Amino acid sequence: MTSTSGCPVAHDFDPLAESYLSSPYPELNLLREQAPVHYVPSLDHWLVTRYADIAAILADPATFSAANAQAPLSGLTEEASGILHNGLRNTPVLSNFDPPGHSRVRRLLAPLFSPRRMAQLAPRIEQFTTELVDAFAGRGRVDIVEALTFPLPALTLFRLLGFPDEDSEQLKAWCGEKLEINWGRPDAEYQLRATTNIVRFWDYCEHYVETRKHDLGDDLTSDLLRQRETDPGALDDREVASIVFALSFAGHETTTNLIGNALRHLLSRPQLWAEIGRDPETIAGAVQETLRYDSSVIAWRRVTTREVTIGDTVVPDGARLVLGLGAANHDPAVFAEPEEFEIHRANAKVQLSFGRGIHYCLGQLLARVETEIVLRHLSQRFPDLRLAAGQDVRYPRNISFRGPVSMLVEWSAPVPAH
Repeated sequence: MTSTSGCPVAHDFDPLAESYLSSPYPELNLLREQAPVHYVPSLDHWLVTRYADIAAILADPATFSAANAQAPLSGLTEEASGILHNGLRNTPVLSNFDPPGHSRVRRLLAPLFSPRRMAQLAPRIEQFTTELVDAFAGRGRVDIVEALTFPLPALTLFRLLGFPDEDSEQLKAWCGEKLEINWGRPDAEYQLRATTNIVRFWDYCEHYVETRKHDLGDDLTSDLLRQRETDPGALDDREVASIVFALSFAGHETTTNLIGNALRHLLSRPQLWAEIGRDPETIAGAVQETLRYDSSVIAWRRVTTREVTIGDTVVPDGARLVLGLGAANHDPAVFAEPEEFEIHRANAKVQLSFGRGIHYCLGQLLARVETEIVLRHLSQRFPDLRLAAGQDVRYPRNISFRGPVSMLVEWSAPVPAH
């Protein structure tokens, strides 16, 4: 790390390097200790790492715009850019939208993620979980990501939106390609395939909304369309399709990661796995601590709308920022002994993994409900569940979304399902 014109520069920092992807927190902690803001040449972004600064940024959308939150991180080829430019007709609606437009969309969407509605989904999540676990319970060894943490959030979210269950596998695959385009560094061949499939994904959402208009059901998409009957400010077809397009990705990818991260850290500490099995009341705390200790969203992006000072660093107008949520969640100024995984931590809930302010994640309650259901089910049914020895747990190549790509677990004999 060197400094140029008073701004620390992290020349050797690359959040897409394998060493960082496997273990990001040592590097993030070191950067936070050195300075709260670094310029990162490998990304052409400024990295912010201190909790207080990131919390303030999230609370100030006028100075720190969300317009770049969903933009491709790396430059795309001319061909890939053309595919997206000509094929995507979506409009900003949620994480990449600023007030006043964001305020209107949030007002219409927030009631559909009420605690009551999320509670109504719980029996369905329980059913999906039981069916998926029943399919592998007799094996003694399974890739828990492939068998459970990957399909469950997709089944739940896609059912919430009203998508047919049989389309889940294809939709999930399309979402994975959007992940690397927006937050990774894909090569030209991958860009061509992925952008083509992202457009197919958009076409699917657009067609689905058009079809749903004539056959309303008991799902979130239908509820958004029904709002037109009573609210003159209701969303138009493109806006509804854009919400469906956005939620189809964000609403399950983060939950897949959260469940996987929780399982990895609990199973790495057998005494904690035994504790949540004995006392399910501790599971909510385990989920909160997972969000703090190893977030499913480790970084997010903003862009400045004016010259601004962050900490003691002057950042220019139009500067692209990476908010190091993972670094903030390990900030010793907020969390005592931050490198300890402590499921009884009193202030774990102040972690920034779901954001803060106007963009606080609408689906956070659904993610918690799903994760708690899975942990309760598995800890009761597989009391000796453990990580398979000798495996190298890998993570996806992107700067923001963190969770095991695969993870082998083993057990001796499951407790019969109730």
